[in-house]
Parts: sequence; C-alpha cells; structure tokens
Amino acid sequence: KIGVLICWDQWYPEAARLTAMQGANVLFYPTAIGWLAEERDTLGKAQHNAWETVQKGHAVANGCFVAASNRVGREGDTIFWGQSFVSNPYGEVIARTPVTEETAEAVVCDLEQLEEFRNIWPFFRDRRIDSYDPILRRWLD
Repeated sequence: KIGVLICWDQWYPEAARLTAMQGANVLFYPTAIGWLAEERDTLGKAQHNAWETVQKGHAVANGCFVAASNRVGREGDTIFWGQSFVSNPYGEVIARTPVTEETAEAVVCDLEQLEEFRNIWPFFRDRRIDSYDPILRRWLD
C-alpha cells in the first residue's frame, strides 16, 4: 500500500502517522520546494537539511519508506533544489536524484525490512493514545 501526501503535508507528522496507520508502507511526497535566490547563500543549506530531515523522520517514526520527489530548475524567484530521494525506515537515503537535471529512477523498497523494523521498534503498539486528545486543538492554553 502507498500513501500520497502533497507538498505542504510534508511538514506535519500527523499526516504521515495517519497515512501509515491506514496501512501505507511507502509515503510519497510530490513537492515543489526550493529557495528564493536571495536566501540561497544564507539559508539554502539549512532549509534543504530541514526538508530532508523531516522526511527521513517520517520514515523512522512510522516504520515505512518515504519517497520525496522535488522539482528542478527555476520559476520566477524560486530556485528548486531537486534532489528527490527515497529513505528506508531507518532514515537512510537509498536513492537520490541530481540537483539540476530531471530524471526518473525506479527504487526497490524491500517490504520485508518493514516487518523487521516494526518488530524491533514497535512505535505503533507503544503509542500513548490516552494522552493525545490535546492534539485535536489548534493551540494549548
């Protein structure tokens, strides 16, 4: 089973968790993310690192593969950073595309690795769901 979460969804752990709880073994995140030209030198590396880290975190926290696809090139003031990648459930990048060229890549995701991972780290089983009601509110007082 796959789950597709689009662009901005990538920043919300709840979206990844709910999709994985519905049985997704692979989370796909088609996105168009980059930086403004004036941000590239000062924030570019940090922004890219945050993007990749959060995706890999979704893989680990949910015991699944994550495939994050991203545009390349430029549109208006935005320079897209490409570098689509696939992460295994341990957060290891098992495939990555280039920064500037459009490519397509087929990646084998070993679903047996998911069972092994989920047995070692049973995050779904050990969740404290009795403590989660506050997450349904926008802000906590």
